[in-house]
Amino acid sequence: MLESEYEHTYVDLGLSVRWATVNVGAIKPEEYGNYFAWGETKPKDIYNWSSYKYCQGSYQSLTKYNTHSSNGLVDSITTLELGDDVAHIIWGGDWRMPTEAEFTELRNNCTWVWTIVNGIYGYKIKSRVSGFEDNSIFLPAAGALNTDLFNVGTSGYYWTCNLVTYSYLAGYLYFNSNFLYTRGIDWSIGQSVRPVCP
Repeated sequence: MLESEYEHTYVDLGLSVRWATVNVGAIKPEEYGNYFAWGETKPKDIYNWSSYKYCQGSYQSLTKYNTHSSNGLVDSITTLELGDDVAHIIWGGDWRMPTEAEFTELRNNCTWVWTIVNGIYGYKIKSRVSGFEDNSIFLPAAGALNTDLFNVGTSGYYWTCNLVTYSYLAGYLYFNSNFLYTRGIDWSIGQSVRPVCP
């Protein structure tokens, strides 16, 4: 069952948050949408440290979201502020990027089936929560972007709003037809964003 929050639709899977039906920049569930570096709110052509907003050309010169003195100015902020959360900036309202814990909840409480929707590979994610078993979302295998797109149609890369152990690595959900896990990757990579709301 689809409902809306500030002109964007979501599905209630019976979890702690409701999941948007599309990626930021997409209109249909199977569309890839735009790619964003972690903490940036606009798409761009090349995704690397030399073009990243919160550093001076290197992960060793971070200017925000840093917990280690060897990587630049330390502010110990480990979760994206709403002003740097692309889901909140572009969609407004209560929309935001999911946490790593919310992706784990999605993984643990839903059935994930690798499938094709209108010619696009990805996962149909169907709730296993009592009373919500008919509700599902689709995450397309949109690949990721640095100087070029890579793994389009075979893998998905979706940002969380959290840092992981090292300052310049943020949490993300990775999947392909055989694997599904959350890990850390450097912020400069362009990845998909699937928003959530309360």
